[in-house]
Amino acid sequence: MKRNILNSALILGTVVFATACKAKKEIVVAPPTTTEIKTDNSKAETLTLLNSKQLKFNTLSLKAKATLDIAGDINDVTMNFKIKDKETIWVSVTALGGLAEVARALITPDSIKIMNRIKSEYTKKPFSYIYNFTNKEVNFNTLQSILTGNAIDEFLTPQSDVKQENGVWVVSGNKQELDYRLLFNTLLKVGEINLNDSKNGQALKATYFNYQKLNESLFPSALQINTLSGTKKINIDLQYVKIDGNVPVDFPFNVPKRFTLVR
Repeated sequence: MKRNILNSALILGTVVFATACKAKKEIVVAPPTTTEIKTDNSKAETLTLLNSKQLKFNTLSLKAKATLDIAGDINDVTMNFKIKDKETIWVSVTALGGLAEVARALITPDSIKIMNRIKSEYTKKPFSYIYNFTNKEVNFNTLQSILTGNAIDEFLTPQSDVKQENGVWVVSGNKQELDYRLLFNTLLKVGEINLNDSKNGQALKATYFNYQKLNESLFPSALQINTLSGTKKINIDLQYVKIDGNVPVDFPFNVPKRFTLVR
């Protein structure tokens, strides 16, 4: 597996107590858009409603079958995620049906650490390293929201444009050089996130499918991420096969002495 997978896909793919939910659990069917929806909500009422549908959690433990397409270099892998809300995203990438770990990443609001077991290399960067691949308005919370099917908090504000299109809510606007558009489904969960920085030639699209119950909220069974940074294209297709909410998690990241630090 090539190093660009480790330095890009992990970062974008990167990278309810005592209740576990498996991805084969019954899918919650979204009502058709022809269902009558109240349209006279104030912006504040609508934002409150959309915020009320956000997934609340302390920890998540996720396992996904993933296809990573990095500029046409396609790899089928297994990805395990452990997330502590607003603090840590841990990712392990395994090949050969999950038998061999090829990479591990640890992402916090301050730093990004990546182990490449194929090359016996170790990378440690400040979180700002991600700006090589995306707009500077993207932060840790953005990555967490993309992985968990939550609308990005920074965009659910009165400064955004909030309206209905074809029977569903759309939240859009811009922040510095970043244009954003969040399309919600009739479950009031985000169905699509679009982030575009036309000045710097960067774009990200995340699409969510087949929401299922996770305690009092909903979690997507599948996620597709498509990114563009200059001429670099990354496509990630995640099919979650295990979803556990608020279970004990740890974030092991011990770098073997033989590994070379890549600066």
